[in-house]
Amino acid sequence: MTLRARTDPAWLEAQYNNRALVPGHAQHFARWAEASRLVRERANALLDVPYGTGAGETLDLFPATQPAPGAAGGGAPMLVFIHGGYWRSLDKSDFSFIAPALNAAGATVVVPNYALCPAVGIEHIALQMTQALAWVWRHAALHGCDATRIGVVGHSAGGHLATMLLSCRWKDVVPEMTAQALTAALSISGLYDLEPLRHVASVQADLQLTPAAVRRLSPAFFPRPKAGKLLAVVGMEESDEFLRQNSLIREVWGPTAVPVCETLPGCNHFSVVEGLADARSRLHHLALRTVGLR
Repeated sequence: MTLRARTDPAWLEAQYNNRALVPGHAQHFARWAEASRLVRERANALLDVPYGTGAGETLDLFPATQPAPGAAGGGAPMLVFIHGGYWRSLDKSDFSFIAPALNAAGATVVVPNYALCPAVGIEHIALQMTQALAWVWRHAALHGCDATRIGVVGHSAGGHLATMLLSCRWKDVVPEMTAQALTAALSISGLYDLEPLRHVASVQADLQLTPAAVRRLSPAFFPRPKAGKLLAVVGMEESDEFLRQNSLIREVWGPTAVPVCETLPGCNHFSVVEGLADARSRLHHLALRTVGLR
């Protein structure tokens, strides 16, 4: 890919406008919403629990429905799922559908919300996710869970946020979490180099990224984490840029930090996340791997 392509607004718009790339995206959203509504009605869940006092700072918790292998007295591992939507759309309630299959495998699932751009910036959202994870760590025992077995899964912008958490200097934001807080993170169709988004008009209008913000918020510009592993996947039917982003984080962090870097066949940017709800899928197994259940 040429430097001109990397900065050509029309080309980048075509690469990063996933709703235009997937004409059936509305059907995906409708299925997620209906399946999630049914889960929230039937599950023994805790909904809209505050993890802070700011806008969007609530989470849903779906308890494990089967004992986790190796749980013993420590309780269930906790899997935190962060939704996507280019940091500016969607809601935790759209993704309750991922919980039952993971609960049945022995994981308690937590789905946090966050404030959305343009009301806040991405940096604010990233810090909100540190507070959500701190809540999970502090409240694990209260919900019969093991604070030493926490994994994070994120889709799209949520994949970016999950990767940011893996790189977090916890002593600077949550001093009591001086030890490595995460077992691992799984990023699904994640974004690691935010520079191209500055040239995508439909996205930049809400994100208002500056060159300085790109440097602060692009995991591809960070040193690899000292502990914890990143599992990176992308749908095989996604754009060249999303495929590049997925390969990029393995290239810069290396295979030790990124032991999994895969393309999932038959998946576009929206269908790819649905594998979390399918106990037979590779994605489901990778999600369980983040909390030591595979």
